[in-house]
Amino acid sequence: MKEITLPAPRLDGPMSLEAAIAARRSVRAYRPDDLSLEEIGQLLWAAQGITGDRPFKRAAPSAGGRCPLEFYACRADGVWHYRPEGHRLELHLEGDVRPALVEAAWGQKFLAQAPVVFAVSGVFARTTSRYGDRGRIRYVPMDVGHAAQNLLLQAVALGLASVPVGAFDDAAVARVLRLPGDQEPLYLLPVGRPRR
Repeated sequence: MKEITLPAPRLDGPMSLEAAIAARRSVRAYRPDDLSLEEIGQLLWAAQGITGDRPFKRAAPSAGGRCPLEFYACRADGVWHYRPEGHRLELHLEGDVRPALVEAAWGQKFLAQAPVVFAVSGVFARTTSRYGDRGRIRYVPMDVGHAAQNLLLQAVALGLASVPVGAFDDAAVARVLRLPGDQEPLYLLPVGRPRR
């Protein structure tokens, strides 16, 4: 299996959290420049990176430490599955799926313009096994909101832009990404350098 070990995340940067919050906007126009592995790794670490002495201690909170989220980086060279353990990417699917994501997201063309679309899926059973229906209707949606906001703010701090996309055909996105049967798509987060 093809793997990429991501560069270690940095723990400081040139922008304060307050400045990133003030500057965050939903941006739907991106330059075609690729993101570096350092940028991709930093974004994924901010969303789901391990920040403690155990794998469930993540950058974003998760109800009961159940960590139901899976992150995929969709690039021109394929779909890469983020593995927080080891801070690495594994090739999940070869080929550029971004044009197919446009169709699955009802024609939102900017998804194909972004150099990376981060797709977030949820394994609901990880949370519902402990919390039942409350896990499905409350905790997993809260988890994805926390992780997505971390990624969005990290994008701003890196001089990048994004927009959260929840408007899509769930079954179509699952097919495009060839998600395992226990995963459901929750969010698409295109990221790139803003076109000014």
